[in-house]
Amino acid sequence: MASDTAIATADAEAGRPPAASPPRRTAGGIAAAALRRRLRWPRLSPLTGRILAVNVLALALLGLGLLYVGRYEASLIETELQALKTQGEIFAAALGEGAVLDSVEGERLLPELARQMMRRLVEPTRTRARLFDTDGQIVADSRVLRGPGGVIQIRELPPPRPRGWLAATADEIYDWIVSWLPRHSAWPLYKEPAVQSAAEYPEVGRALRGDTGRAVRAESGGGLVLSVAVPVQRYKQVLGAVMLSVGSNEIEEAVRAVRLDILRVFLIALAVTVLLSVYLAGTIARPIRILAAAADRVRRGSGRQMAIPDFTRRRDEIGDLSGSLRDMTGALWQRMDAIERFAADVAHEIKNPLSSLRSAVETAARIDDPAKQRRLLAIVLEDVQRLDRLISDISDASRLDSEMSRIEPKPVSMARMLRILVEVHEATASGDDEDEDGGRGGAPLLSLGLPTDGDELTVSGVEDRLVQVLRNLIANAVSFSPPGGVIRLAARRDAAAAAVVATIEDEGPGIPDGKLEAIFDRFYTERPSSEKFGTHSGLGLSISKQIVEAHRGTIRAENRRDADGSVIGARFVVRLPAAAAS
Repeated sequence: MASDTAIATADAEAGRPPAASPPRRTAGGIAAAALRRRLRWPRLSPLTGRILAVNVLALALLGLGLLYVGRYEASLIETELQALKTQGEIFAAALGEGAVLDSVEGERLLPELARQMMRRLVEPTRTRARLFDTDGQIVADSRVLRGPGGVIQIRELPPPRPRGWLAATADEIYDWIVSWLPRHSAWPLYKEPAVQSAAEYPEVGRALRGDTGRAVRAESGGGLVLSVAVPVQRYKQVLGAVMLSVGSNEIEEAVRAVRLDILRVFLIALAVTVLLSVYLAGTIARPIRILAAAADRVRRGSGRQMAIPDFTRRRDEIGDLSGSLRDMTGALWQRMDAIERFAADVAHEIKNPLSSLRSAVETAARIDDPAKQRRLLAIVLEDVQRLDRLISDISDASRLDSEMSRIEPKPVSMARMLRILVEVHEATASGDDEDEDGGRGGAPLLSLGLPTDGDELTVSGVEDRLVQVLRNLIANAVSFSPPGGVIRLAARRDAAAAAVVATIEDEGPGIPDGKLEAIFDRFYTERPSSEKFGTHSGLGLSISKQIVEAHRGTIRAENRRDADGSVIGARFVVRLPAAAAS
């Protein structure tokens, strides 16, 4: 409370409005917030949404196609018309036999008897029967009853609506779905005038001409009216026409039952599809999200505790992606470690000549003896040259990776490279008492051994860099070989491993025990005692190993021994993959 009062007082003195106090959170508010978090729908990933959309859309199109049972409905209509034709022929035959009066004027229908017979014939059926005479006037209608009280017209009531809200809701959903389907737009609209005649019904006119007529019409309420007209004949004389018509309630119910069965199957299939899609999306999207989050944590993190999850046991593309990300992360950490070690080694190696330079310059400033000053200046010059060589080698080593990744490898002949290097050595060594590689008078001889079958021993790589490797190894052998010694160069093909193997052997003191791997470390130097200090930077063999490994090859060192086990020299073996035959 005291601190709050002090803050308010300070704000008032500074002319600022008092800071609003944070709203208090009650226990009820915290509980409500927790409940909202638990009830919150999980966020749908875009990939999950796409998988669901594709699978559900395909199933929905199939379901809508099945719901449009046009062929089935057409077959039901055709069956109903055939049944009406059969009934009409029975009605016409009965009327032709029982409701016709034979007279001198000829046969004619008796309207009253015909109405009674039609009422009796229609009772067991669900059809509507109408009888027309030869003039096209309606004689009888099964839905019109005549009695002492007048005329009574019968109308067919629609089917009862389902009871209960669940059934009503299902019926509304069904009607909504069916409303999207093509309906009876191809049929003419059924219209029934107040005074009916054969002129309004083309099928009746056809029946009055002696043929059977049929028609399908659409009602305004969405149903169908099926009608068949059959001629009433006696001794081949047409005395009238009977038209039977029926609604499509039973057809609609049959189609509805089929559609409901299809909907049930569709809903079950939809539920299974959604569940499988969610499961499939979970097996794809969730691991990808986990991998992406882990990669982001690695990018943002400052330590190595952020590891990429291991999904390689899945043995699919996600597992391959997980393994690749883990390998990439490991390679990045290794590269960063290498860069850190390289920076530390460079700083250490540069510090030595700088310390020598500083000491020489400070000493030269304090002495007056010209001879000593000249010796100190000579030391300064040697340190500057050493720094120059060191920086050049460091620059070469740092550019090597990026250069190897940019240059396209080409076929290179190892045999031709070795021949040229031998020729260059013989041309330069004969006239120099001391060369920059440390060779002295009586430089070693180079002996070259190559296959006699004319094989050029072709590898795939960067020629300049491979030449640099061989020159470093030859210079190293020259610096350790005794005057007049022999350096043997050889190359052969290893057919079993599809590789080309080059060896460089000298007759020097060999490599100290336990240093066969250390000699390839950066800035490692193990030079002859007669060689001037600082002539080599200690990066030659390290760069050579880096170049060979960039060509997917290997380089190793070993000692040559005689029969007694004594060291008689060193041997370097370079193995590179052979180029594929073109």
